[in-house]
Amino acid sequence: MKYLLDTHTLLWFLTNDKKLSDRARQLIENSNNESFLSIVSLWEIAIKTALGKLDLAEPFEQMFPKQLQLNRIEVLDITVDSLIKLTTLPFHHRDPFDRLIIAQGLVEEVPIISVDTVFDAYGVDREW
Repeated sequence: MKYLLDTHTLLWFLTNDKKLSDRARQLIENSNNESFLSIVSLWEIAIKTALGKLDLAEPFEQMFPKQLQLNRIEVLDITVDSLIKLTTLPFHHRDPFDRLIIAQGLVEEVPIISVDTVFDAYGVDREW
């Protein structure tokens, strides 16, 4: 099964944060599953790191290439189809990063691993 990780899901997974549900951890760690991370999540993390709103254990340029490879997480690029879908989404959620992740989940037809229940309003499959 394929899954798309929300930004907080990746960060909580990498830091062993207790806020990550056991189910989410199992889905990510299951070698039969494929985990994807939107490029928009890396963009969000880079922006927050540069602004001093997010502290990472290692410099961004070291942490993410290494951790993505180590944990078999593939980066999902933004496609025109995802942007088209984004233009049609209602505004249940104002966060531009989350809205694009939702659009990608819908277009790619993959569940999103996220604690954010507002995702449910978009009809995307959400696991937690």
